[in-house]
Amino acid sequence: MAENNESMNANPPGILLIRSIRRKDWSFKTYKYVVLLITFIAYTSYHASRKPSSIVKSVLHPHPFLNETVTNPWPIGPLFVKREFLGSIDLGKSKKKGWEPFNGEDGTSKLGEIDVAFLACYSMGMYVAGHLGDSLDLRLFLATGMIGSGIFVGLFGMGYFWNIHAFWFYLVMQMVAGLFQATGWPSVVAVIGNWFGKRKRGLIMGIWNAHTSVGNISGSLMAAAVLEYGWGWSFIVPGAFIFLAGIMVYLLLPAYPEDVGFPCPNQPYVEDSSKTNDEEAQTVKENVAVNAQFNVPRVGSNRTSVGLCDACLIPGVIPFALCLFFSKLVAYTFLYWLPFYLSQTAIGGEYVSVKSAGNLSALFDVGGIVGGILAGHLSDKLDARATTAASFMYAAIPSMLLYRKYGGTSRLMNILLMMIAGLFVNGPYALITTAVSADLGTHSSLKGDSRALATVTAIIDGTGSMGAALGPLLTGFLSSKGWDAVFIMLVVGALSAGLLLSRLVLSELSEKFSKRLACEQHNSEDSASQPLLRDRR
Repeated sequence: MAENNESMNANPPGILLIRSIRRKDWSFKTYKYVVLLITFIAYTSYHASRKPSSIVKSVLHPHPFLNETVTNPWPIGPLFVKREFLGSIDLGKSKKKGWEPFNGEDGTSKLGEIDVAFLACYSMGMYVAGHLGDSLDLRLFLATGMIGSGIFVGLFGMGYFWNIHAFWFYLVMQMVAGLFQATGWPSVVAVIGNWFGKRKRGLIMGIWNAHTSVGNISGSLMAAAVLEYGWGWSFIVPGAFIFLAGIMVYLLLPAYPEDVGFPCPNQPYVEDSSKTNDEEAQTVKENVAVNAQFNVPRVGSNRTSVGLCDACLIPGVIPFALCLFFSKLVAYTFLYWLPFYLSQTAIGGEYVSVKSAGNLSALFDVGGIVGGILAGHLSDKLDARATTAASFMYAAIPSMLLYRKYGGTSRLMNILLMMIAGLFVNGPYALITTAVSADLGTHSSLKGDSRALATVTAIIDGTGSMGAALGPLLTGFLSSKGWDAVFIMLVVGALSAGLLLSRLVLSELSEKFSKRLACEQHNSEDSASQPLLRDRR
């Protein structure tokens, strides 16, 4: 009886309602689709709620010598909106534009401090959130983080309606929001890792990780669409989105297969390398059938978490974590500052409006979607995660330099080079935070029924988020000296990320060459034995 109560408590309320209406349960395959969809929407809402601060930067701290002449944003109005120089202007009046305390001479620095406050709390909270995610119910933990994030993102926007001009208010709202946002990534990766084995994990997670770019795009569109009604709405609408998505997670997300009566695909019989893919699939099917027949209860009481120190000792965790530090430094600099850069830089002799800059920056994430899928597919096909990630980081260097040098020559060139840069910048970032984290979280060095998915993800992404905090902070200071300095920082970051994976890349390449050599020797031995067999006959 106690086991049945535990199973009922583990089942999401929405799924219990659907079962009672349908009078039968979903199949294992259907549950996997449901998990993919819900976690996709969940993390889309996380990234959508982070995007408003980049959209409103040019409103909080406007360019003192530029004026917009068109009000409708793309795609409603023109994509590129010409802005006119006002010539001589009274500096006293220009200082009244924007929103105190961000419209002064140190406005970009304060905006950078707001970004780093959010990301610093996010990265520090990640380590704690990862361990809690492996210890607590992931569904409740994730839903709580999403609802809390929605509340504090909305409160930041309420500063506009309450006419708050105290810097500490916006700083505190971002810091608390960062702590709640830290619950997201370790939780969703752990949920996906619980439901999916390692076969084609790179491709599946590469496609699934499009939620990052879809969230950035949808966040940009939402924030820009309501910007004309007041910048506060640019925070309230995405905040409401993640709040409602949190309720959906609570009602419908089965965090563990065991919670709805199925065995975990990461059990030893699945990960046994001696079995072929067909044998693995057949084993899962048989276990699912047996499980459904005998109504196996939840086995959550057997779950144990892995400590941070033990997780750090898993081979590959530290190199990938350090690589992600620099990879996210580059990616998040684009995330938080690209709309501001576009609004301050002439493209084909014209300037884009603040709204159009926010929408135009979404094309960077379109390239990021392609990059994430491509990186995941290549890493699966080559069976070389480190080599794929490092190659993308090295390719990001010329793509960013080309974007800086030629992005302002024409509209088409800017869009094309921006999407190429997004492909190479977001590709390794997506690969490391998804497939690599899931691989290491179910590494063969883990013993027994211990689970380190959320903990390993937290270590890798938490370290990466420190770089994500540093990039926007440095950009706030460097941009005042010129954008060339910012791009030099981005190039150094991409180069460092690639070099940090050098040992793992060499290990992967040497392993492949050894296997190829062994295969060639085996084939030559077979060829040499054929004449001897004929002579004996």
